[in-house]
Amino acid sequence: MSPQVITPFISVGIDVAADFSDMAIALPTLQFLDKRSFRIYHNKPDSLTAAIEKIKKAEEDYSMKVCIFMESTGNYHYPLYCFLKDAGFQVDIINPLITNSSRNSNIRKVTNDNFAAKRIAKIGFDPNLKTSNMPTELVINIRYLTREYYYLVDSRSSFVLKLGDQVKLSFPQFKGVYSDLTGKTSLMILKKYTSPDEVLEADSDALAEEIAVSSRRRSSSGNKRDQVIQAANDAKTFGAGVETNFYLIKNFIEIIEFFDKQIDELLQQMKSIVDEHPDELFIQQVRLLESIKGVGFLSAITLMCEIGDFSAFSKPKQLFAYFGFDPSVNQSGKFSGSRMKMSKRGSRIARRVIHMIALQSIGTTIKGEAKNPALRNFYLKKCNEGKAKMVALGAVSHKVCNIIYAVLRDHKPYVMKSPEQHQLEYITQKQACITTQDFVA
Repeated sequence: MSPQVITPFISVGIDVAADFSDMAIALPTLQFLDKRSFRIYHNKPDSLTAAIEKIKKAEEDYSMKVCIFMESTGNYHYPLYCFLKDAGFQVDIINPLITNSSRNSNIRKVTNDNFAAKRIAKIGFDPNLKTSNMPTELVINIRYLTREYYYLVDSRSSFVLKLGDQVKLSFPQFKGVYSDLTGKTSLMILKKYTSPDEVLEADSDALAEEIAVSSRRRSSSGNKRDQVIQAANDAKTFGAGVETNFYLIKNFIEIIEFFDKQIDELLQQMKSIVDEHPDELFIQQVRLLESIKGVGFLSAITLMCEIGDFSAFSKPKQLFAYFGFDPSVNQSGKFSGSRMKMSKRGSRIARRVIHMIALQSIGTTIKGEAKNPALRNFYLKKCNEGKAKMVALGAVSHKVCNIIYAVLRDHKPYVMKSPEQHQLEYITQKQACITTQDFVA
C-alpha cells in the first residue's frame, strides 16, 4: 500500500477575540511571512478586506492552497468563519484544548496575541489534527437559546437563595408552612403579606380565600391559613425582621418572577423552532432522544445542540469523552495513580443534563416502581459491590451515553430492554447469520 501523499499548503492561524483577531501566515517550512501577526478589526470593513487580499496574495506568490485554522470561541469566531467561507477559503475549527496543550512547546513562557496566532498556524500542519465541523444555522440558533436558558435558570437559583436568607431572618417559621418558597401560593403570600405583622393584620377569611384560589385546594385553605397565622405569631417571638428585609423580599420576588417569564419565553421559542423544522435530521434526532426514558424535550434538545454533528462520532467512547466523562490518567514510569477522576474537559451543560438523566433513571415512581429497571438494577448492583454512590452514578451516566449513541446511530426510538433480552437477541441474530452463511455455502 503506497503512503498517503500530503499536498503542501499554506497554514493561516487566526486567534479570535471579541473585537479583533490576529492572523499569522505560515509556509510548509514553518517560516512565517511576517514577523508580527496581522490584526483584523471586526468593525472595520477595510481591515477585513485587507486580510482577504493578504491571504490571496500568499496563494498567488507561492502557488499553494490556503487552509485557515481558528479556535472555537463559543460565539466570537462564527461571524469571521462565515466571512472567510463566503470568500471561498477552507476554514477549519480547532478545539481550544488542542491549542492549549501546545502552549508549553516553547521553553520561554510567552502569552500574547502574536504568539497565539503563530501557534495555531503551526498546529494546522499537524497531519493528525482533528478539526470540528461548524454546526448548521439551525443548531446555532437553538444552541444560543439553550445556553441562555441554563444561564437564566442558574441566575434565578441565586436569587431564590437570597430570598430564603431574607425569609430566615424576618419570618423564619414561614418555611415550616411552605418549604418551597418559590411556589405560587408562597410567592403570593410573601408578596402581599411580606411581614408577620401584615399577616396578623390581614382579614383571616380573605387570606383563606386567596390561598384557596392560588393553590386550587379549597378544602385545605383554612388549615394553611391557620398555619401561616401561627407562624406569624411565632415570628414575633423569634424573628429579627427590619424594614430592609421586607423590601428585599419583595424585590427578590419581582426578580424571580421576571426570570420565570424569560425562561418560559425561551422554552416556547425553542419549541416553536422545532415545530417549524420537523423534516430536519437534527430535529428528528431530538425526537429520538425524547423516546429515552427520563429524557424530556429540554434535555433532548440541549444534548443535540451540544453534540452538533453526530456523524463525527464513530464509537460510544468518543461521545463519552466529548462530554468530559472520560477518566483522567495519572501515570509516570512505574507509578500509576489509582484515584482517577473524570476529565471534565467537554461540555459542562451536557454533563449536567446527563447527570440529571442518570438520576431520573435510577429513581422510582410514587408507587415505588423503578423508572428504568435495567439502569436502577445496574446502579444497585454497583452499590452492593462496595462502590460509592457517586461512582455508581458515574457508571450509570456511562450507560446513558451508550444508550444515546445507540439511538442516534440506529436512528430508532429507544425500547427499554433488560440485559437478558439484549443477550438473547444478540445470540438469535448471531445464529441467524451462521445459518445464512451455511445455506449460501
